[in-house]
Amino acid sequence: MAYDRHPEEFRRLVVLGESHVQGGRWLLKDSERWPDILVELINRCQSRTVEYFNKGVGASVISPRSPEYAASGKPSALERYRRDVIALSPDLFILSYGLNDMRAGMDPLMFMEDMERIIVDVKSACSPLIVLTTVYYYNAYGLYPPFDKGNPRAARVYNTAIRGLAHRHGCLVADIWEAENEADWLIHPDGVHANFVGQLVIACRIFETLAGNCGGLSKRIRERDRLGYR
Repeated sequence: MAYDRHPEEFRRLVVLGESHVQGGRWLLKDSERWPDILVELINRCQSRTVEYFNKGVGASVISPRSPEYAASGKPSALERYRRDVIALSPDLFILSYGLNDMRAGMDPLMFMEDMERIIVDVKSACSPLIVLTTVYYYNAYGLYPPFDKGNPRAARVYNTAIRGLAHRHGCLVADIWEAENEADWLIHPDGVHANFVGQLVIACRIFETLAGNCGGLSKRIRERDRLGYR
């Protein structure tokens, strides 16, 4: 039987991640990004509109310990999570990192340590419901050096590590790699980012994860159904 992890409606969502959170030229407009689609789904269910902050940074890595941190040229998650997450005091926090670090050849144990630090600090500071995503599917293996060290086996190792962190710290995990089913037709021609259909798949998997664990998303609908249609 499901345990209700969040019986009230969500009020503020922060999504911290890489380019697949920020969006870019592989989409026609920001509204095609999976975080925006997810927000639309949440708002269709709730009586209140969730306040939404997209904190994606393209080419970002988890920390300065990531092998290609210098090549990234962007602030890492560990350098910005206090400003971009804790300062906003969300009650729903989605942490979506790993692909760039995996493609850079970062030791998965080191990646886990850095991600764990973010999880622990955010939980201590503002106690949001935390959702971790697995790395997302891509097929540009061996391309885009120095981010050219990833492969399906490395992705499976990272995804196992992310699931382990979620279990250890009471986070939800949305397996977006599994949702994409390694379907190449969900990937933009750049070989890395999900196209619009792939964005829909990712958003729906995260929404499914939330809906099956958070009664607050159904609160308005249950009350509407209890009273009957008018």
